[in-house]
This record gives sequence, structure tokens and C-alpha cells, in this order.
Amino acid sequence: MQSNKHLLVFLFVLLCGTASLVAQEDPIMPLPIKAIQDSITAPLMPANFLKGPNEVDSVEVDSAAQKQPLLLDKIKYKAKDYVKLSQKDNKIYLYDEAEIYYQDTELKAGVIVMDYVKNEVYAGRMRDSTGTFSQIPYFKQGDNEVRPDSIRFNFDTQKALIWNSRTEQQAGLGQLGSDAMKVYAEVTKKENDSVYFLSEAKLTTSKDTIDPDYYIRVRKAKFVPKKKIIAGYSNMYIVDVPTPIALPFAYFPLTTGRVAGLLFPTFGNDPQRGYFLQNGGYYLPISEYVDLSVTGDFYTNGSYGFRGQSIYAKRYNFKGNINFSYENLIRSQKGFDDYSRTSNYNIRITHTQDPKASPYSRFSASVNLGSSQYYTNSLNQVNRNNSQTNTFASSISYSKTFPAYPSVNTSLTLTHTQNTRSEERTINMSLPTFQASMERIFPFAKRDGIKKGILQNINFQYDVNAQNSITTNEEDFFTSKMFDDAKIGARHRIPIGTNFKVAKYLSVSLNGSYEDVWTLETIRRRYVEEEERVVTDTIAGFDRFNRYNLGASIGTVVYGTFNFGEDKKIQAIRHVMRPSIGYSYTPSFEQFYDSYIDGDGDEVQYTPYETSIYGRPSLSKGSSLNFSLQNTLEAKVRDKDSTATEPRKVSILSNLTLSTSYNFEADSLKLSPFNLSGSTEIIKKVPINFAATFDPYAIDNNGRRINTLNIKNGGGLARLTSARINTGFSLNSEMFKKGAKDKKEEDDQQGQPDYGANPFELQGARDGEPHFKKDDAGTDEVDSPTYRTDIPWDVRLTYVATYNNRNREKEITNHSLMFSGNVQLTPKWEVGFNSGYDLKNKGFADTRFNFKRDLSSFRLSFDWTPFGRYERWYFFIGIKSSILSDLKWENRSQPFSRR
Repeated sequence: MQSNKHLLVFLFVLLCGTASLVAQEDPIMPLPIKAIQDSITAPLMPANFLKGPNEVDSVEVDSAAQKQPLLLDKIKYKAKDYVKLSQKDNKIYLYDEAEIYYQDTELKAGVIVMDYVKNEVYAGRMRDSTGTFSQIPYFKQGDNEVRPDSIRFNFDTQKALIWNSRTEQQAGLGQLGSDAMKVYAEVTKKENDSVYFLSEAKLTTSKDTIDPDYYIRVRKAKFVPKKKIIAGYSNMYIVDVPTPIALPFAYFPLTTGRVAGLLFPTFGNDPQRGYFLQNGGYYLPISEYVDLSVTGDFYTNGSYGFRGQSIYAKRYNFKGNINFSYENLIRSQKGFDDYSRTSNYNIRITHTQDPKASPYSRFSASVNLGSSQYYTNSLNQVNRNNSQTNTFASSISYSKTFPAYPSVNTSLTLTHTQNTRSEERTINMSLPTFQASMERIFPFAKRDGIKKGILQNINFQYDVNAQNSITTNEEDFFTSKMFDDAKIGARHRIPIGTNFKVAKYLSVSLNGSYEDVWTLETIRRRYVEEEERVVTDTIAGFDRFNRYNLGASIGTVVYGTFNFGEDKKIQAIRHVMRPSIGYSYTPSFEQFYDSYIDGDGDEVQYTPYETSIYGRPSLSKGSSLNFSLQNTLEAKVRDKDSTATEPRKVSILSNLTLSTSYNFEADSLKLSPFNLSGSTEIIKKVPINFAATFDPYAIDNNGRRINTLNIKNGGGLARLTSARINTGFSLNSEMFKKGAKDKKEEDDQQGQPDYGANPFELQGARDGEPHFKKDDAGTDEVDSPTYRTDIPWDVRLTYVATYNNRNREKEITNHSLMFSGNVQLTPKWEVGFNSGYDLKNKGFADTRFNFKRDLSSFRLSFDWTPFGRYERWYFFIGIKSSILSDLKWENRSQPFSRR
């Protein structure tokens, strides 16, 4: 009887709202049912059922507590075609674009049937006259969305049965980012707001929602939206074909953001180290600013390696990462002749500070140090791209500016350089270097005024540089021996100068510099007659010396224009010369020298400051005259565009500089070699740089310079002793298209990048590519995956040649051509190459080919180095999505040098 009361309440609400329905509906006819009075008297509905949530009746119907109705909120519904109420079936029928809203539940479908006795709703697709289904149901509760073929939902229990459901979950694991997982299921049972049970489900990340190119078939699973899927027996299907990739049970994380979890390893086999697991480990988000991933490698012969990586970031403050790698590599088996064991390590740290964090101070770090053979001997694929690294370099610095006048900039820097190719494996470090500099001060001029004349332009600065310099080797690195030969010193410097005009066109500069050098170590030399050798004693303690120099220069600018007439193709040529003559003087600092008598009785001079890291004081006086002449040459050319009002400027020589010097204090060979350097782009987009050295003096039969001019020795004005030329340019398919020039010029005017500037990056969609259409997800999809006759490509070429003739060798020391590029055979196929040819030694440089294939949901790549020291190949195919990135297969060869 209680259910009848609620039935009467619900019918009364529906009948009251029928008059306001806007949907088309047949008029309701009265039914010939005889009214029979119920023997039990009960209120038809709660007194405030029809009132709004904020309306309160002033008169209470009953002081006794009423039972809460099963429906906790109003049900709103509508339909485009009609809404039909059936009192016989106790149901409401909604047809065409039907919609129902109840609390946080939203249901849209072609057809909806609502049973107001059971408080259940049924929704399904609408079929037209041809039998085609449309208006797939859309069910949303809270943040969860489902698109099934049909659904049955109970408002009271919140449970549902869903047929052929489709839902999408944004998910991602740790640093891999987020991606979309599509979940399809033939039958889904909604247990509550957070738990669903799936039967015959498909999981995929494919963009094709109708016919995915791959999926994982799950027989039974528990689905917790935005958290996880726990499945029973599952196996992978590719193009609806089952594969042997299967698991008795599976776990799929669907959480977004950074979540702790396992990192699946890569399986493989090494001929010398056995079977292996690579890059397996664990990812842990320590906090919202810091995370940590630990991975390792294991080989069956006992070799192992591990890596730790931590990435941290705080918005508007700083960001960076810390990487540490260690490998213990065993070759062959213990007891065999070819057995060897090596260990490698590498430390990499980067840290950058946001400029907004502190405008007057900054901390940055870039560290890369480790075993010199780490990249070349490493077996891990992630290190392959760095196998050509020749130098490790590190720098950690902190700088601070004191803005008050005069402002001072200070910095504290730790540096490290390491040559990985040299046999000595030398490591140079500065731990640390301190620098401070004060801004330029004009003592005879107002701070904000205009400075005129020699007096007001007098200015000076002050700077200091102090460092602890260490030179060691890889064996002594990180031991106390690395500090044995450390050198500590400081240099204070005050430069002073002024400039002024003479005769309006001549610019004159006067300058000088004073330096005071401090050191904590000096030497003393003495000859020991008993041992018949020179002994050098190192004396610890503070000492100092100073030095200074003076200089002056005068220069001007000379313009010359040759006009040929506006009716000529070349209308004019403009030549700009910037000659400059300078004089520099450095006195002798013999007061900082000492002497000893050697075994032959001769006096030998030396300076106790030979070990200073800032050089030694000069014993000889310097007085030299410097000369340089800089030239630029450009032409005005009539524009091919007849509508252009101004001629085009064409650079013939962007720079041509000749320089030399003459030392007055030298007892011979006073004239220095002539240095000539220049650059031109006479061929458009082909910059050419060149340099040469000419010696005015002759050489003897032993190749030594003699104090005789070459022209007086029967030769020319000067000998060409060395030369160098290099050029590089890029070509791509855009340059050879019809109208590409006009498009290029238009893009340049709009500030767009040059199509020929970077041949290593494809420029995206090009003219002549197939038309594109939008898929269901709104992304571009290729209509026809071919380029037909239009194949995008790009090539970068670099040519270098050097010539040496210091001792009449007349030898080309370097003559090589380097080339690289990409060819995109189709929108999904790309081939790249990188190589070079040594024209002198007749051989190819390190050559590498890479092939890439976009397989929609999969990524395929093949890297191949066919010959050379690093001969190898590597094949990879795997799912692009970060959620299922562990579903992959890769295989590789071993480098030729380790076979």
C-alpha cells in the first residue's frame, strides 16, 4: 500500500506538468475506470513536495515525521517528436532527441522509456525507415561519460546495465605524460558511482573509434573510472587478428598526472653478455615539485647497470633534473683470455632559474662528467646518440648584481672540461672562479649628461678575477691527488681610456690598463753542482707582481660609390673602408726576474711567477704598430619587379679584413704575417667564409723563418702559408616549386622562418600534399597516404678545405664534404641520412641512416650505421601511447668495435 501512495504522488506530479509540455502529443482520453475508495486513508504526497526547495508552508499538515520519498529531486525530461504517457503500462515514452535530467545524471538518446513505478529508465538508438540507427545514447553521471547502444538505469539504486558501451579515459603514468584510453564493452554492469564490471571488453588508444587497428581483448574486468582496470585473461589483437601476446591477468592504470608505478623493461640478447633486461625500474613522485625514477639493466653473465633520474620544477622559480648512471660491464667469462671487466659512470645535472624569481641574482648549473668511455662503451640504447661526444663540460654558477651606483656584478663559477678522446684523459677544473666588475665611471662628466671632448670621455673600470685551477687525470679524479698541483691566484685590473674626434672625421682612442696579480705559490731555481742539474723549489706563500700597458688608435670611415646609371642592371657599387692604425706599448718588468749560474757558467734568468695562472711578467719591452683595413662591398641592382620604386641591395662582400703589425723592439722579424679573412654571399643562400695567412719573410732550407723579405729572396711579396674555405647551404623541395619564391618573400616579410634554414626539420604540410579530412576526434587524417609526384625532401651540405704551406708542404690538410637530409616518401614514411666524404683520404665519415614509419597507433623506426667504428643497427616497433608504451619489440646488433 505504501508503494501505491508513492505511485499516486508521482502520477499527480506528472498530470500537473502535462499541460506545460511543449512536445507534440495526442490528447489524453478519460479511461472508463470506476473509482473505488481505498479502505486506508493516507496523505497523497508530502505537504511540501510541489514547493521549491526554499518555500516553507506556514501551516504544518502533520507534526509526525514523514518518510522521505525515493525520488530525491525533480526529474526533467523533454523530446523533439513527442512525449507519451501510458497509465496502463505505468511508463512515459520519449521519442527523437529525448533528454532526461535527474540530480547529476544526464541521459540523451533517440528513444527513452521511463518506468515511474520501478523508477527505471531505458534508452536506445532510433531507427529510421532504412533500418539505420542514429542518436546513440549519451549517459553522464558526475564526471563519467558513456556512449552505449542501449542502457537500463535505476534512479533508486543508481545501478545500470549497459550494452556496447564506449568511454574514453584520460590517463598517464608519471613523466610519460597523459593520453586517452578507449574502453569498449559488450555488456557493462554499473555497480555504483565508481565501480563497473565489464564483459567482453576492448581496450585501445587508437584514434579510429569504429575500426581500431589494434586492441586488447579482455574477457572480464573491473573498471574504476579515472583509476584502474583490473582484468582477467587478456590478449592483444592487431587488425582483428589475435596475437600470442597474452597475460592471465592484467592491470591498467588510468590515473592522470604523476603516479607511482613500475617501468617495464626491454628484453634482448647480447652475444657476449647473454640475455638481458634493460630500463626496468620504478617511478616515484616524491612531491608535487620533485619526482624520481630508478631504472636498471641486468645481463646473465653478471654485467649490470643502474640509472637514477630526478626532475624537479617550481613555477616562476626554477626547474631542472639530476641524472646518475653507472654500468659494470663484463665481457666473456672469467677464466677465458678475452675476459675483461670495466666500469663506467656519468653524472648530468641541469638547473635553470626563472628570471622572475630574483631580478638581481641567478643560479644555474649544467654538469656533464664521467668516464671518458661511457658513451662509446655503453650497451644501453638511450646512450647511442651520444657516442660521438668528444668533450664533457660542466659549469655551475651563481651571479648577483648590486644595482646601486656604481653597480657591481659578481659571479662564482665552478667549471670542468674533459677530453674523452685524448690518451692522457686530462681533466681541467676551476673550483671555483670568482669574478666581480664595477660599471664604467666617467669622473669628469655628469652621469646623465652628454660627454664631449677628451676630458669628459675619460672613464675607468675595476674588475677582479680569482680562481683555484686544478689539472688532473681520470685515474686521480675524486681522490686527494687531484689537489696536489692546484694553483690559486687572483688578478685585479683597472682599465682606463678616453676617445675624441680630430678634424671631424678621425676618431682617436687612448687607453691603458693596470694589473696586479696575486699568487700563493712561487718558485726558486738553483744549480746543484754535485748532481749537475737545476733544482726547482716551490715556495708556498703570498706574493704579487704588477704590469701595465698603454695604447692609442686612430680610425675613420671612407665611402666610395661608383654609379653606372639607373638604366643599367647594376646601377651602382658602394665600397666602404674602415682603416685603423693603433700603437701599443708594454714596458719590461725585469724587476720581477731572478737568475742563477748554470753548469757552463752562464747566467740564466727566470721569473719566480712562472706558475701563475694569469701568466708571467714580460722581460722584453714591447712597442708595436698595428694596422687593419676592413672592407664591405655592395651593389644596387634593378629590381625584376617593374612595380618596385627602389633598387635592390645585393651584398658582394659582407666582410674583407686585412691586418698586420710591426714590432719596433724586436731584433729581427719585426713585421708580422698578414692575416686576410672575409665572407660573401654572392650566391644567394650560400654563405662562403675564407681566410688566409701571408708571410713577408723567407724561409731557409730547414723551413725556419729568416730575417730576409721574401721578395728580396727571389719570391713574391709574401708567401701563402695557410688558407681555409668553408661553405654550407641547404636545399629542399619548397625551393623548386612553382611560385615558391613569391611565397618565400611573402613569408620573410611576415617574419616567417626560412624554408631553407633548417634542413633537419620537415616543414609540415606542403603544397601538393593530399587533402585532409577531420576524424571523429577532430584531428587531421590523411585521405590518401601518398605524395604522388610531390615528395618533400631536404638536404644540407657543408664543404671544408684547408691548405698548409708553412714549410713548402703545399698540402691540403683537410678536404671534406658533409651532407645530411630527409626524404618523406609518404606522409607516414620518412628516411633520413647523415654522412660525409673525405676527399683527401678517399673515405666516408661516420654514416647513419634512419627509417621511420607512422603506423597510426604504432611507431616503427630502424637506425642503421652500415660501416665504420660504430657499425650497428637498431629496430623498434611499439605503441605510441604512453599508457601502453611497454607493448613494444626492439632488436639491435652490437657495435663492430666490440665484436
